[in-house]
Amino acid sequence: MRICMASDFFFPSFGGVEEHIYNLSQCLITKGHKVIVVTHSYGGRKGIRYMTNGLKVYYLPIKTFYNQCILPTMICNIPLYRDIFVRERIDIVHGHSAFSALAHEMMLVASLLNLRVIFTDHSLFGFADLSAVVTNKFLQISLCTCNHCICVSHIGKENTVLRASVPAHKVSVIPNAVDTALFTPNPIKRPQDGSITVVVVSRLVYRKGIDLLVGIISKISQMPQLRHVNFLIGGDGPKRGLLEEIREKNNMQDRVTLLGALEHSKVRDVLTRGHIFLNTSLTEAYCMAIVEAAATGLQVVSTKVGGIPEVLPDKLIIMTDPTVEGLLRGLVLAINKHRERQKLQHISCNGVHRNDAKNYDAKNDVLCPFSCNSLVAELYNWENVAMRTEKVYQKVLREPNQPLGNKLASYLITGVWPYLLVVSLCYLILRLCEWFTPKSHIDIARDFPSCQRPPQRIKSKKRRR
Repeated sequence: MRICMASDFFFPSFGGVEEHIYNLSQCLITKGHKVIVVTHSYGGRKGIRYMTNGLKVYYLPIKTFYNQCILPTMICNIPLYRDIFVRERIDIVHGHSAFSALAHEMMLVASLLNLRVIFTDHSLFGFADLSAVVTNKFLQISLCTCNHCICVSHIGKENTVLRASVPAHKVSVIPNAVDTALFTPNPIKRPQDGSITVVVVSRLVYRKGIDLLVGIISKISQMPQLRHVNFLIGGDGPKRGLLEEIREKNNMQDRVTLLGALEHSKVRDVLTRGHIFLNTSLTEAYCMAIVEAAATGLQVVSTKVGGIPEVLPDKLIIMTDPTVEGLLRGLVLAINKHRERQKLQHISCNGVHRNDAKNYDAKNDVLCPFSCNSLVAELYNWENVAMRTEKVYQKVLREPNQPLGNKLASYLITGVWPYLLVVSLCYLILRLCEWFTPKSHIDIARDFPSCQRPPQRIKSKKRRR
């Protein structure tokens, strides 16, 4: 199969969507499929770039409009999208993220070209505020001709079915995964002076509950019994000034460390320096950060929101209400559990290999860090995600093509009938592009050697004496 991943969010930007697209593409390439990624330019990164295993990335010369997303003009970039689909002989267009305008534009063009369209939703949305209402209606319009949708959690599936009016049988649940070979524990890097380090790795925005984190830091500064608890915070965003203010106000410069923006390759080094991982998100569809923290051997304390209860078993996570008091109780419980583990556990995992470490200490109800890594590796791995995604691709390829009339009629069901004029204009532009530049005049791009069948060796005949 020839697959095109489309999204505004990709490297060199860092985030859960970017990591998902990259790892899924690498696994699909390993299975023998051809995968390309289409995104907008990032600074001086324009044109075509090749990544590991020949992953071809198109950085289109389109300027961003807001929050790393392009302006959704719907018609200006149609010739560019069409040329890419024809050059690469694409079969399936896989869009990612409801916020990505580029993904929705490419999905529309692909649908009009009778290509198969898949969409993966990585986020949860509300139904009350104005921005959510507009986004939900736009998503409903975009997905009315989509062949299949993928959500990362069951709560995400329910959310997508309700707000986008997508039939439930056309939505599959395929979770994210983590490369446990990269996120391995290293207890030796933890502080050995008796202090406890709480790690927070997140974008410093309201949706991630940074206001709750500020309240927790303020409360802990007033508790003498927790004077040995330190905070290590990685990430950047508009709420960083609030964290700096509360740090200065409570004289906690030596206990609260702000690392700023982190590259994904450095996240594991930060996680290994801590004992407890704190997640204060107000809404999450899946939350990759807690999976990476659990794989590194940290005790996770998280708010019980969205799809988080589906992600980790109870032995790896302490879930609380999304309040300062609830999170503080969960954090104190994790600290007490760590103290009991230091006092009562019979062996120390410092410097012990995974095969030698005990799997589970029932008396303390804790897992050894290396056993946490093994458990996460069994639950979430990219090979399993790629296999399940591949089945979705095969299913939509077996479906018959819908006539153009049925596709246009589906836009009337959404209730926004003027949008039908936009779709009709897009179709006319595609017809004009075919008239000015027929498909036969577009050069076909060469496949990377890994996408081709390896040449067979020709056995040479032995010469007769």
